[in-house]
Amino acid sequence: MRSRQFNYRSTLIIIFLLLGLASILWRLIDLSVINRHFLLEQSDARILRTIDMPAHRGMVMDRVNSVLALSTPVYSVWIDPREFHPTAAQLRVLSRLLQMPVDTIRTRSRLHKGFVYLKRQNPPDVMAVIKKLDINGLHFQKEYQRFYPEGEVMAQVLGITNVDDRGQEGVELAYNQWLSGLVGKRQVLKDRLGNVISELALLKQPQEGRDLTLSIDHRIQYIAYRALKEQVQKYHAVMGSVVVLNPNTGEIIAMANQPSYNPNNRTLRMNADVRRNRALTDAYEPGSSMKPFTIAVALESGKYTPDSVVNTHPGYMRVGGFDIKDDFHDNGIINLQKILEVSSNIGAAKILLSLEPNSLWNLLKRFGFGEPSDSGFPGESGGKLIEHPVWYQSDIATLAYGYGISVTTLQLAQAYAVLANLGVRNPTTFLKMNKAPAGKRVLSEKVAREVNLMLENVVSAGTGRRAKVDGYSVAGKTGTAYLAGPGGYDKKKYISDFAGFAPAVHPQLVIAVLIREPQGKHFGAEVAAPVFSTVMAESLRILNVSPDKMTQERQNFS
Repeated sequence: MRSRQFNYRSTLIIIFLLLGLASILWRLIDLSVINRHFLLEQSDARILRTIDMPAHRGMVMDRVNSVLALSTPVYSVWIDPREFHPTAAQLRVLSRLLQMPVDTIRTRSRLHKGFVYLKRQNPPDVMAVIKKLDINGLHFQKEYQRFYPEGEVMAQVLGITNVDDRGQEGVELAYNQWLSGLVGKRQVLKDRLGNVISELALLKQPQEGRDLTLSIDHRIQYIAYRALKEQVQKYHAVMGSVVVLNPNTGEIIAMANQPSYNPNNRTLRMNADVRRNRALTDAYEPGSSMKPFTIAVALESGKYTPDSVVNTHPGYMRVGGFDIKDDFHDNGIINLQKILEVSSNIGAAKILLSLEPNSLWNLLKRFGFGEPSDSGFPGESGGKLIEHPVWYQSDIATLAYGYGISVTTLQLAQAYAVLANLGVRNPTTFLKMNKAPAGKRVLSEKVAREVNLMLENVVSAGTGRRAKVDGYSVAGKTGTAYLAGPGGYDKKKYISDFAGFAPAVHPQLVIAVLIREPQGKHFGAEVAAPVFSTVMAESLRILNVSPDKMTQERQNFS
């Protein structure tokens, strides 16, 4: 009886063992054969990762190969909240290094996510110290951050990039596709804490961004910025801008604005007004700096010559219910040259009223007013050049001396570049040119030369005396205008400007200066012309342009 019971139990045990062995064998077959592909995919999904390899953004350089913008390596700190459990001491050190409140770190560590940024774009030295804390669940991601060696001097021209090193404004945005590289990808093996333990494969090689060479000269840019800043501060002005052009190529050599900001200070909340490149985005009524174009259209009409005279007596006139007057006194009967020298509103108005109503509008359109330039700069304004269905006398008269039209500082510089280039308009560009482009003639050479000679006399004997540059002939024109407001023109707020070129005979540079709402003095001759003189004098010296005119002292010595 006992023997049978023993055999029965033994048989049951053997059967259970065989069933267990069969189950194990079946499970092995299931894992290694039947579901092998599925299980391998699940395993890879947990330990294999495809991660991005950041591409280096191209540098921005000026025309003499000085670096204006470059990307430097930085590290973003991120955590996996499921694994992130620092000690109190580690948390305090991490808070100090990242300059983040402890409570903020704790709040982010409670998020139900596998990836949470603590702080992006930390310098390599900070990353090295944090790494030594050896905190589980804390990781680093290599990125790039833009650095601008010229700081506030070039801020509005270059613009900025965002935290992902993509252009947001200025040149950085305009040429973002050119500067940006293509992100690479690599396959890695990670442990359960997210640490990379092995590099498996390079899936896609990162493609570096391309470098960009601008037409800007950082030396002249600094000169323009410094001179403008000093004058804006001196007269407590609201803002100012300067544009320096090469009239022979259309290249923008400098473009400065005030106020400015430091693009390297990413912690500062920057006002959008400060970031704006006002030389391109802000349009204004320029005033008398438009009178040379009135004279040009008069000469072009054939009804006037440089010796033609206009009676400006008694120094004021009424047109269409509006009073027009000259600033200082009755200039009497004067020729076209004298109209520019003394900046006679009466003379300019009478000339234009004697011509076809839309004649000046047509000329200004050819010169580039009323539309954005060819610079390609994001957000550039085209100003306003209104073609009236019916030209009233008051519209014609005020347009003659720079009202009823709004222009940017760049447009004003571009128009004077046409005069400097003897009637040929070149497209403006921020890129360095290897040769002069094929320009378009918009004014006869004869008329351009006649106007330029008059503008030279404006500087030597007229309202533009403060724009003189020792040793060089200079041609240019002052401008002053009231600022328009909701209730009309504010007789206490002014725009002061000056535009001109040098040397007058073979111009190498055109400079336009605008200063808005100066306090104390307000005439363009007093406020804007001295900036032109300073910038032009130092720029010609830097470019090694030979003086074309003996100074008065040398003439006396001879």
